Amino acid sequence: MSNILLQTWQTPFQAFPFDKICQEDFEPAILDLLQQAQAAIEAICQDEAKPTFYNTIEKMEQADRQLNKVVAAFFNLNSAETNDYLQQVAQKLAPALAAHSNHILLNDTLFQKIKTVYEDSSQSDLNQEQQRLLEETYKSFIRNGALLDAAQKEQLRAIDQKLAVLKMQFSENVLAATNAFQLHLNTESDIEGLPKDILAAAKATASSEGKDGYIFTLQFPSYVPFMKFAKNRAHRQTLYLAYNSRGNQNNKYNNEAIIKELVQLKNKRAQLLGFQHHAAFALAERMAKNTQTVLDFLNELLEKAFPLAIKEIEALKALALADDIADFKPFDHAYYAEQLRLEKFNYSEEVTKAYFPLEQVLEAAFSLAHRLFGLEFKKTQEVAPYHPEVSVYQVLQRGQYKALLYTDFHPRAGKRPGAWMTAFQEQYKDETGNHRPHISIVCNFSQAQEDTPSLLTFTEVTTLFHEFGHALHGMLADTQYESLSGTHVYWDFVELPSQFLENYCTAPEFLSSFAKHWKDGKNLDTDTLNQIIKASNFMEAYQTVRQISFGLLDMAYYTGESLENTTLSNFEQNAIQRTKLYPHLPTSCMSTAFGHIFGGGYAAGYYSYKWAEVLDADAFAYFQEQGIFNPELAQKYEHLLQQGGTVDPMELYIQFRGRAPRVDALLKRAGLQ
Repeated sequence: MSNILLQTWQTPFQAFPFDKICQEDFEPAILDLLQQAQAAIEAICQDEAKPTFYNTIEKMEQADRQLNKVVAAFFNLNSAETNDYLQQVAQKLAPALAAHSNHILLNDTLFQKIKTVYEDSSQSDLNQEQQRLLEETYKSFIRNGALLDAAQKEQLRAIDQKLAVLKMQFSENVLAATNAFQLHLNTESDIEGLPKDILAAAKATASSEGKDGYIFTLQFPSYVPFMKFAKNRAHRQTLYLAYNSRGNQNNKYNNEAIIKELVQLKNKRAQLLGFQHHAAFALAERMAKNTQTVLDFLNELLEKAFPLAIKEIEALKALALADDIADFKPFDHAYYAEQLRLEKFNYSEEVTKAYFPLEQVLEAAFSLAHRLFGLEFKKTQEVAPYHPEVSVYQVLQRGQYKALLYTDFHPRAGKRPGAWMTAFQEQYKDETGNHRPHISIVCNFSQAQEDTPSLLTFTEVTTLFHEFGHALHGMLADTQYESLSGTHVYWDFVELPSQFLENYCTAPEFLSSFAKHWKDGKNLDTDTLNQIIKASNFMEAYQTVRQISFGLLDMAYYTGESLENTTLSNFEQNAIQRTKLYPHLPTSCMSTAFGHIFGGGYAAGYYSYKWAEVLDADAFAYFQEQGIFNPELAQKYEHLLQQGGTVDPMELYIQFRGRAPRVDALLKRAGLQ
């Protein structure tokens, strides 16, 4: 029986045929498609015609299209619905895929053809997107070793294959460490202060394992509310240390050696390519351009935020003193921050959850996309999901098919923590038409209980809008070439669409339209709604310092600082010394679970969250000036989303805003002026 992954899929919208495949199909299909892609590249190399954009650059763009789709589906599953088998296959495929990439990027015959096209003045008839693709293709070959000698190329191949394996090992260890820990509690004093719905979920977890009492885990829907509401300080400490020592314990999930080797190899790779370290290599293709700009940016924010963060912590310590806690520790922060929130704003996220049922919040996001961009979302049973909990929507724009959207909202043992957006198919155009994207958003929100739907904290509401902002970037893409489509933009620009959409959650006229009680549809009272908006920058200085500490730690790892003769815990403490608001607790080390920079793509790029905040605050201020639903402005913003990576991001932003971004709106919003 032939492998369906090697066939043309006879599915609605050519969606991935999840209902017709088994997991054993992936490995042979990907290995076969690797050979097909390599044959396509070889055909380009052997073509004796004069190299042109069309017979070289465009053919390369098409060479591994089917491979990319199957690989994307495989690794998306490995993130959202993994198991031992998929992880073993991933470990085998990662070096093969890295080798394939190197086979292309280090192919001298191919590079000479690209170079000929790049230097040929007769290519001036190319349109802007074609010119951009040509430039990015040429640059990618240079940045991936095309100018190295044969021995150096072999060295680069070995590094890339090893890095591919290390990144997966890191992520698998974090997932395993997250799943391995449970806090099993029984007595009333153990669970005092915890809301009923959190207790119901913990009881259901215990019951599913045939145990009495309550089981709390390191998954966000369990961990975060426990840290906020559990009065038992000893249990908060236990859970905090378990969460913050993932990958740092003396067991098989320890990530220290993996991180040291990964960082060393990334910096070594950059040096091989003529850069001082990985940060210099990465930032050459970012809006920030260089490490000094990043460090200046982070330090300027730190100077403004740190004194205010100290004041915020002092307010928490004052509350704790009333409970006879003089030695205030980081595991006390969330609990007393929630107490202070109640005192200042007279509302609790746990109480207001009743006004934010998941389906209602999702419908609000859909309605916003309709109001701004004319999008409609229709749930479809025609397209098979990869898990029973996943829903699939057909996305229309003014009646025309625009995209597919997969939504996957609840934690499972096979799903990694956090929230993210990804794609099963990128948007592109060819002679057969405009191939629309298949986008997925994945989160970890609490499951519905017997008598209650899935309810979101306001923080989780903003998380959903954040990922939906990324999804809109993908769904509205309208470019010729998939490698420039949607979220294929500079890393410090990619968070603009996601963070921009979060602003609507604190816009009174929009928030009031969907903050309704799940039982009776009654609107959240105006006073509480206003308090939620006022509280949107609660502890903002602390959060800013925390984000800056992550950015500085990231830069410390990737600017060549030595990891020899030190533990990661010590390295981390030295790197973030100027941002420390709490004493360090033994065994805690966030580096060993810092998936963004070791398992994901944010190496030397974590600063981009704060960088993009400047962009999103400035962009939303523009909407506030003109009206947050202004149709002309929405059309301009849609154009920004449609362009993907076809235009330099600063140029694209200036086209939208009429000027370069300014930091003023961010400082005002965050209360840091």
